[in-house]
Amino acid sequence: MGRPPASGLRPPTAGLRPARSGELAKLRARLAEVEETLRAIRSGEVDSLMVAGKAVSQMFTLQGAEHAYRVLIESMNEGALTLTADKMILYANHCFARMVKRPLEQVIGSSFRRFLSAADRAAFRLLLKRADKSGSKTQVLLHASDGSKMPAQISIRPLAKNGFNDAIICLVVTDMTEARRTEERLRALTHRVVEVQEAERERVALELHDNITQHLCAVLARWAALANKLPAREKASRGEVMKLSQMLGHTVEEAQRIARNLRPSVLDQLGLLPALRATCTEFTKRTGVSLKLACKPLTARLHAEGELALYRILQNALENVEKHARARHVTVSLRQRTFVQLTIHDDGIGFDPEHHAARRKGKGSLGLLSMRERATYVGGDFKIISVRGGGTKIEVLIPLPPVQLKMKRPGRKNL
Repeated sequence: MGRPPASGLRPPTAGLRPARSGELAKLRARLAEVEETLRAIRSGEVDSLMVAGKAVSQMFTLQGAEHAYRVLIESMNEGALTLTADKMILYANHCFARMVKRPLEQVIGSSFRRFLSAADRAAFRLLLKRADKSGSKTQVLLHASDGSKMPAQISIRPLAKNGFNDAIICLVVTDMTEARRTEERLRALTHRVVEVQEAERERVALELHDNITQHLCAVLARWAALANKLPAREKASRGEVMKLSQMLGHTVEEAQRIARNLRPSVLDQLGLLPALRATCTEFTKRTGVSLKLACKPLTARLHAEGELALYRILQNALENVEKHARARHVTVSLRQRTFVQLTIHDDGIGFDPEHHAARRKGKGSLGLLSMRERATYVGGDFKIISVRGGGTKIEVLIPLPPVQLKMKRPGRKNL
């Protein structure tokens, strides 16, 4: 309640009009502020609201503000998680819960490591240490509650702490089951193509050896007989005949070389080591590039597919050296442990394998892809190391077939 107006002051009605107009202006401003706040809350622009009280202010979190984001994440066909620095799951969507075949309440609050094998845990831990703001990816096997394992790709992105004590890690988990099946089907198709190619090469090699080469040899013999019948005074004619004889001889040698490269009989008859020696000798003779072959005797023969894979990989590697490397020296080594290791190293100009494949869009990388697929086809491993100006090194590892020892038991016959 206000005091009554003192004597000598203006009449009350004269002073109320400006006061009331000021109050109305303040009320309109507060009403506009409230309406703007309500609009922001409805549109999800506000995450929390501070309400001032008599003693202390209270903070209210608005769950509706993140509703759109939750709908988006829950509608994903991929698992989405946030982890603390010690790998505890702060949040997971229902898709990830279905991947590991557990109720969502059993997933949130548990450790993400429980869904990984020991080997995947170690790889995941190292990947987290190397992960930067741009994120990184890895492939693991997720262990479900029923004992099944699902191949998955994990995309990792660390988030800023934003005042929290524990760093937050964001994960997106993609089911790779169908991708793996597609990859296996493509690999099976590639293997089938390789088998058909080898069968066709063998057929063409036999045609060259049995027909073309023999016909060329017969022509060369008839030509030589004709040259001997020319009179001694026909020096010019005899010279031309001798040149044609040499050309026919080179043609026969080239046809034989092509036939050997298509399907080397020495590989089938004498084994891998003589076939590699013959290929290296022919490469040096044809190109003039120095090649050092260091091969230790093998105590056990690979299976036929493994020997053929190593032979073809050496062929492709030397072909790349001849066409692209500009190398002066090449070293080829073959040794045996629990596997057979073939190494081809040149001192050429080198290249970046990833950028080279991307730049050529597969046109120039088919040779590398063929070598890798051949090694994979026989259960081996293919590795290429190359830098610009530093040469190229190719390493192939192919496991030896298991040897089954027949143990004789006393008093019993071996069946």
